[in-house]
Amino acid sequence: MLSDQLIRFYKNLSPPAIPKGFGLLHPQPSSDVMEVIKQFFNKFYADNNSRKLILGINPGRFGAGITGINFTAPRQLKDECGIDHSWGNSSELSAEFIYEMINAYGGSQKFYGDFFIGAVSPLGYIKDGKNINYYDDKRLQKTVTPFIVETIQQQLNMGLSSDTCFCIGGEKNYKFLTELNEKHKFFRNILPLAHPRFIMQYRRKNKEGYVNEYLKILSN
Repeated sequence: MLSDQLIRFYKNLSPPAIPKGFGLLHPQPSSDVMEVIKQFFNKFYADNNSRKLILGINPGRFGAGITGINFTAPRQLKDECGIDHSWGNSSELSAEFIYEMINAYGGSQKFYGDFFIGAVSPLGYIKDGKNINYYDDKRLQKTVTPFIVETIQQQLNMGLSSDTCFCIGGEKNYKFLTELNEKHKFFRNILPLAHPRFIMQYRRKNKEGYVNEYLKILSN
């Protein structure tokens, strides 16, 4: 089943060597995180159906860096996914937007029946105690690119759709993934989506419009 493959994928992630001065967000070795990952995928992916692939940038400290589930902070994990845990009730802006969009789509069960949200880099990175995206430093990007290529291919090998990939992060993440796709031919098409943190920080008044834009693009 797809759930078994996804659980195995996250359990066996092999972190890339990264330049000095950077740290990894790699919560999966924690038994608590792996238990949540198992519950999540067994709840939403226990079948052999394909899913459309949505790729974010990389996990951050307050979402997947804690829970192991992309764009899912502790609050959303419990309230929206029905999975109990010991991490309190903290939230983060990107997760709040994503689950507002998921609820507009029809709820977690329906959404995850059609989509899988991953990340261009399944592991996250920190520098000076803060999140850093894989593309924010050229040395880091160069070092982790083989890891990115390998893990995208592993996800496609599970039967996730290679037709249209939806890329969260409409500028740098989309540009990097598009250039990578030209070389490796992962997807027939890549469509960009505005990043939820940008929306929530700078365009919150237009949040409903962005939710509708997401739903329209994801219908492709």
